Amino acid sequence: MPIDATLPYDDQNIFAKILRGEIPANKVYEDDHALAFHDINPQAPQHILVIPKGPYVSWDDFAARAGDAEIAGFVRAVGHVARAAGMVATGYRLLANIGQDAHQEVPHLHVHIFAGRPLGPMLAR
Repeated sequence: MPIDATLPYDDQNIFAKILRGEIPANKVYEDDHALAFHDINPQAPQHILVIPKGPYVSWDDFAARAGDAEIAGFVRAVGHVARAAGMVATGYRLLANIGQDAHQEVPHLHVHIFAGRPLGPMLAR
């Protein structure tokens, strides 16, 4: 069910539990600011999620409250993951669903990285 991205951070969401080690994840990258792991329900041959380690509900929440080092570290992590997964040569798509209309399902900022096949138009018409 889509969530309201204006609600306070819920520290019981699945990504918070992954960050605390309560739920396993197939990790591909981790540093001080971000964690990346394979999506358990992939929508493309390559589908990796990248999440900041801080408690941020959405992109606007992250942009407003995160420090400069967190923001730079997260953005660099997304680029690192795409390069390390070999996605750059053929192309990839970044997607961050924010709020109900975009069908954000987990109230923790996350970026999907899709690759491995032609991904078609950006939005269904």
